[in-house]
Parts: sequence; C-alpha cells; structure tokens
Amino acid sequence: MNIEQAARDALVIEDTRRWVQRAVIGLNLCPFAKAVEVKQQVRYAISTATGAKALLADLKRELLALVAADPQLVDTTLLIAPNGFFDFLEFNEVLARADKLLADLDLEGVLQIASLHPHYQFAGTEPDDITNCTNRAPYPTLHLLREDSVDRAVAAFPNPEAIFETNMQTLQRLGHEGWTALDLSARLKPEDMP
Repeated sequence: MNIEQAARDALVIEDTRRWVQRAVIGLNLCPFAKAVEVKQQVRYAISTATGAKALLADLKRELLALVAADPQLVDTTLLIAPNGFFDFLEFNEVLARADKLLADLDLEGVLQIASLHPHYQFAGTEPDDITNCTNRAPYPTLHLLREDSVDRAVAAFPNPEAIFETNMQTLQRLGHEGWTALDLSARLKPEDMP
C-alpha cells in the first residue's frame, strides 16, 4: 500500500468513526453501539473494490476474520467500500450476493450483514425523506455483526422492537438542517478515488 492510499484509508476510517460517534451513538440510533466503540471492539476495514466480485472477496476475508477473532477484541466489523458502489441500488444488489456468501460459508445464524450507504433509501420512501438517514453512512459500508452479540444486546434492552420507530422520530425531530449540522459527509468524493 502506498502512502497516498494509506492517507485516503485513514481519512475514510476517520469519517466513518465520526459518523458512528455523532450519529449512531450521539443520536442513539443503535443503543448497542456505544459499548463496543468505547471498548474498541469495532474493526474498521477498507475494501478498495470497485466491483461486486472484489467486494465479495474482501467480505469473505472479513467474515472469516470476524468469526476467528476473539469477541472480546473484535465484536463487529464495518467493511467500508469508498471506491465504488456510489449508486444505492447497485450496492443493494451486492447485499443479496453477500447474504448468499454468508450461507455458502455456513455462517448463517453466526453472523449477519447490514448495509449502510450515503444514499440509503427505505422502500416506500422518497430519496429526501429524513428517516433514510438512520442507515446513511459516509461511504458504502457492510456491517458484520455477531448473532450472539445481537441476541444478548436485544435481550438486555427493554422493548427492542421500538428502536426503529424511535429512530424515525429522532430523525424527524432533527430534520435535514440538524442532520447537516452533524457534519457527517464523506470528505473523499468519487473524483478523489483512484
């Protein structure tokens, strides 16, 4: 890896960590995130992939690494793909292949994959609907989670099914102006990528 690539990767991780701290934890969009971030159990991994095949190869590597890691050291992984997948629908199509990869590796029920994207859009919403921001990260990202950790967190949280609705209300109160004020945008733009 050259120095320029290392500097870009560091900036991508810094942007993503800022989003985790200000939005995910700061707005309490995921009540389980603070503990793993504070304990430094989140692995921030970069995929330089520009296409699905390369991203899936990186995903396979990260899934196997997460399963092999001590959960006290690495509980979850954010696999960030800043060099491609700028179109949300294209990225969303990769998620179906990612779930198939999870099954092929016999990791269903062990790990799960969630998707985050700068242009994330829930079905039935308009692109500018503020509630889409609950899943909007600075860069296309696959979040790899341990099922055991999710189960423990959900069991310890009163009324976990209310999280989604609470998040929608939080974003509606915050509004676009409040979201923008959080300064969560990616500092690297598509034209900055190699």
